[in-house]
Amino acid sequence: MIKLKKTVKCTPIVFLILLFLVGCKNGTKADTPVSKNSSITIANAFIDAFYSFDRDSLQASLGQAKKSWPSILYYQKWAECGNYEVLQRFPCIQKNDSLVLCPVMVKDDLMQALELALNVTDTFHLTVKEGKILSVETSSKDPDIYYEGKEWIRQNRPELIAKPCEGAWEGGPTPCECIKGTVQGLAAFKADQKS
Repeated sequence: MIKLKKTVKCTPIVFLILLFLVGCKNGTKADTPVSKNSSITIANAFIDAFYSFDRDSLQASLGQAKKSWPSILYYQKWAECGNYEVLQRFPCIQKNDSLVLCPVMVKDDLMQALELALNVTDTFHLTVKEGKILSVETSSKDPDIYYEGKEWIRQNRPELIAKPCEGAWEGGPTPCECIKGTVQGLAAFKADQKS
């Protein structure tokens, strides 16, 4: 009778130990969140490098994404010369096993030239595999008036952008001149709208 009571008392402890061991074994399935967190960390480091406006730092983060170099390095200089100021970095989002989206809200000279009390959110689309960035693309939520203004510049003030924006987004040599010409053109477009 005494032995039976001891066995009954030991059973919950043995059960808990077995449960713990089984839980530890199944815990190895946590590899997926760890790799997702790793991709998020890599993406955040890329955003840090981009908005540091340090070309070497950005290029180093793009080591395996050589096809993205021309457009992303150009865009970094464009953003620097357009006085992009980060207002809010939203959390990067893991969309699938390799795609990470990082939205960043910025204030820039382009919207100011259009006299808009609006801040644009740029989203970086990073393909990250095995701890390396393989490609980066961008998208922006620019207002329609921005595209109308760019078209107006092409038709009415092409000299502001034709030469300076040659090869834009493909590693063109003058991103600063391109954005400055665009800002000047957008200001002229806005003035034309008022007259």
